[in-house]
Amino acid sequence: MSICRSIDLINENLLIFDELHQALLNWFSEAARDLPWRRTRDPYRILVAEVMLQQTQVDRVLPKYEAFLERFPTLQALAEAPTADVIRMWSGLGYNRRAVNLQRAAREIVARYGGIFPQDVAILVTLPGIGPYTAGAVACFAFEQDVAFMDTNIRRVIRRVFTDPADMVTERPLLELARAALPVGRGWAWNQALMELGSLICTAEAPACWRCPLRDLCRNYAARRSSDEHLTPLQPRKRIAERREQPFIGSNRYFRGRIIEALRALPPGAALALNDLGPQVRPEYTPADEAWLTALIRGLERDGLVVWNDAGVRLPE
Repeated sequence: MSICRSIDLINENLLIFDELHQALLNWFSEAARDLPWRRTRDPYRILVAEVMLQQTQVDRVLPKYEAFLERFPTLQALAEAPTADVIRMWSGLGYNRRAVNLQRAAREIVARYGGIFPQDVAILVTLPGIGPYTAGAVACFAFEQDVAFMDTNIRRVIRRVFTDPADMVTERPLLELARAALPVGRGWAWNQALMELGSLICTAEAPACWRCPLRDLCRNYAARRSSDEHLTPLQPRKRIAERREQPFIGSNRYFRGRIIEALRALPPGAALALNDLGPQVRPEYTPADEAWLTALIRGLERDGLVVWNDAGVRLPE
């Protein structure tokens, strides 16, 4: 979609921005869930929450978030901890590389910035494992900057409210729309509200339009209503940005996770030889599978999740 079309989309929606702000923020003030990362402006705690919430549901994150912060209460504590301890504390969240990158980011902030969190999105996005969304979220939720950014929930709400359902709008114009719609001085509440709406009401497969505070201002809802579909649930359409990688028994990711679980169970510093590790990863393991197991271990080693030497395979210290 062209830049001109992006400008057109913004102009088409300018008249409803004020109404949207009032409707969504009023709803959020009453419906917002009491989540621990919403009660703090500590950038470290917000970063931990945002990294944990990537591809993981809130109900799974809540107990792990509290336990992780009890074990690593400060940025300095996380930076100084053995990486093996960080990986162990990540158990149950999946995508273990996130834990390593979180610690790498903490160590870089300590080493390069004296333990003081950068506030500039352009600097935050250079930290290990931090992309545009996480950088924007930290800048907004920790430092209350009026920053627009996209996660799957925000993207879905922006797309449905502001664009025609038949219009395949790409990421750039959606982000421009999000920036244009951002209420000055209320970025924290606005972005939290967009995420909350997408999580609770404007869901991917079965949006509860009947109780949405933006229903009367939503272009998607208006199009469906006028097409005489009797407000049936939205039919799934191609949503590359919302595709979720599912746990899949038998995939490389599944077996990588089993390797990490086997190593987590070891005493600190202990290692497993290949012929001992293999049957724990796959019960039917035979010596013929050694090349397969070796490739998995090398991948984990590149990601900083394991160490492999003459003593065997272990978690990094």
